[in-house]
This record gives sequence, structure tokens and C-alpha cells, in this order.
Amino acid sequence: MYQQKKYIKFLSKSSNQHGVHSPFVYQLITKCFYDKTKYPAYQDLKKYRQALLKNKQELTITDLGPGSKKTSSNQRRIAEIAKTSGTTLKRAKLWFRLTQYFKPQHILELGTSLGIATQAMHLGHPETHITTIEGCLNITKCTQDNLANYPNIQFLTGDFRQHLNQPNQPSWDLVFFDGNHTKEATLNYFEALLSTVHNDTVFIFDDIYWSEGMTEAWETIKNHPQVTVTIDTFFWGFVFFRKEQEKEHFTIRI
Repeated sequence: MYQQKKYIKFLSKSSNQHGVHSPFVYQLITKCFYDKTKYPAYQDLKKYRQALLKNKQELTITDLGPGSKKTSSNQRRIAEIAKTSGTTLKRAKLWFRLTQYFKPQHILELGTSLGIATQAMHLGHPETHITTIEGCLNITKCTQDNLANYPNIQFLTGDFRQHLNQPNQPSWDLVFFDGNHTKEATLNYFEALLSTVHNDTVFIFDDIYWSEGMTEAWETIKNHPQVTVTIDTFFWGFVFFRKEQEKEHFTIRI
């Protein structure tokens, strides 16, 4: 009910590219968000997701976050994970367009899951070096096997904090926050990674309306003094640190 109420409110105040006066945001919306090109890579995205949806193999899940809203069992089929927790095909296509558009050199993904988003990010810009972290070793092994033929992807396993607290963190061009959907954890990860941003870094937060706590975290992040531009798409929240732009928040339907 919380998400439904928030979605109704989102629809009432969201818009498209019309009325967006920021050239940077306008170009992102028109040339990436609303790009209707049928890219050949979309077939690869579809095939990978369909293969996961047909996979009846069971995995023992170690969940370091709040867990699934769908089941409390730690034994889950790959097909079930893909259906209930995996990235949708529509969002996988958007991931492809985003990395094709931004051409990031270094991506950090917090929450690998079955690698649907990971594959899409790679296909959008194959030269990108992706570091993806998953809390569950069995899921990491499964996804690493599935994406064995994709270069430039580093798979790490364990608590996100364990890896984020390592010295000499690289400067990330894009960070996808898609794990441990709690207010405290999300803000901790955000703060831990602030020292790694540059002017063109983009942070993307998944499920900003997953719970009241996640929405509160999103509002806190929006108001942070280093943040200049945000885009609320309901399912994802985009955060930019472009010093040349005035602070402004957009609510955009995709």
C-alpha cells in the first residue's frame, strides 16, 4: 500500500522532457531515457533473462539485507529469483542505453543478483570495467559462470562495507546501489562513496520507494550539499554532482 500511494503521488507531479530547462537533463531524457531505437543487443538481454526464468536449479541464499518481500525461505529457484527480484527487461534495456550514453570507464554495482543489469551495462559499453559485489556466495558463483564470456567484469562477494572500506578506492564514474534496501545501510554506502566521486559521476539508487525508510534516505541524499541534480523516476533515483549546475530536482516518467 505504501508503494501504491507513493506511485499515485509520483504520477501527479511527474512530467516528461517538456518544461525541463536544464540542457544536460533534457539531453539525457530525450537521447537516452526516451530513445526508441531497437538495438540488436536487446535480443541478448532478452535471451539471458529468458534462460534464467527457465532455470529450475535451487540455490541456498545468504541474505545480508532485509530479504525478499515475496518469501522467507533461504532455498530459492533461479527462475523465482529472476521473476521476483531480477531486473525487468524494460530496465535492462534502459541500463544498456545508460552505459551507451554515459560511456563510464569504471562502474561499481552493489548487488549483483543474477547479473541481468550487469550484462546490460557491459553490452552498452563493453570497454567499461565493472566491479560488482554480491552478498551471497552461491549467487555470485552462479552469475559468474553465466557471464564467464563477458570480459572486464570483476565479481566480489561479501558485506558491501567490507569492500567499500578498503583503502585506495578508484574514482567511480557510475555507482548502482541495489542491495540492502534499508535507510541506514543506503546512507552509509552513500557517505562511504562520496570521496570517490568526480564532477561527472552518477549514483543510481534502486527502489527509492521500497519502504518509508528508503524514501527518507532518498530525501536525505537529495539535500546533501555535494548533490546538485537529482532525477526521480520512481523505481530509480539518479544523483549528479555537477558543480556547474544549480541545485534542482526533477521527477520524470520513463
